[in-house]
Amino acid sequence: MQVERFVIGCKSGVSRQLFPNPNQPGKHRFPMGLFHFFGRNGGKILRGATYAVQFMCFAHVFNQYVAEATFCMGPSMLPNFNMTGDIVAVEHITPHFRGYRMGDVVVCISPAVPGRAVLKRVLGLPGDNICVDPTASERKYVDIPEGHVWLSGDNLSNSTDSRYYGPVPMGLIRGRVFARLWPECRLVQNALLPVPFDEYTKQRS
Repeated sequence: MQVERFVIGCKSGVSRQLFPNPNQPGKHRFPMGLFHFFGRNGGKILRGATYAVQFMCFAHVFNQYVAEATFCMGPSMLPNFNMTGDIVAVEHITPHFRGYRMGDVVVCISPAVPGRAVLKRVLGLPGDNICVDPTASERKYVDIPEGHVWLSGDNLSNSTDSRYYGPVPMGLIRGRVFARLWPECRLVQNALLPVPFDEYTKQRS
């Protein structure tokens, strides 16, 4: 069956072809509407793609070197953090200037489950002598080596921490938690007070 061309006329006698004849040699069926669209808007599309790539690069650098938001859940930090999960703000700047301090809440990669981020509190720094389990009837002490910290959950009765996998390399720590964003927005402050040396010696004796 022959496919005819549809034309419209004008007063000048010139006709314009609306749909090309597919049987006419040398003609193709490329969707001219898309060609004209990208031709007219190519500059805008290119600029938009450039801005998107720049934003993704900025977001990656910001998350790696400045701060990030991460989701952590579990019972190990009760009652200060929820068992059902919290979105916390983690910063990466302060530890590079002053290092980690006793009582800091940090997000780190679990030595027991690689790839999983856990929320713990720093209870021992390099050179410290730490009681492995204060709740045990027989107390055992360990020295923290250089480049490591001792991490513990606030809920000692239900926490997998340094009592099980020992001192944690600082390279596994992603950053210090300075705020909780959800479900309750508040700052996370380090209120841990150091134990005086004389009281510490009494506890060991």
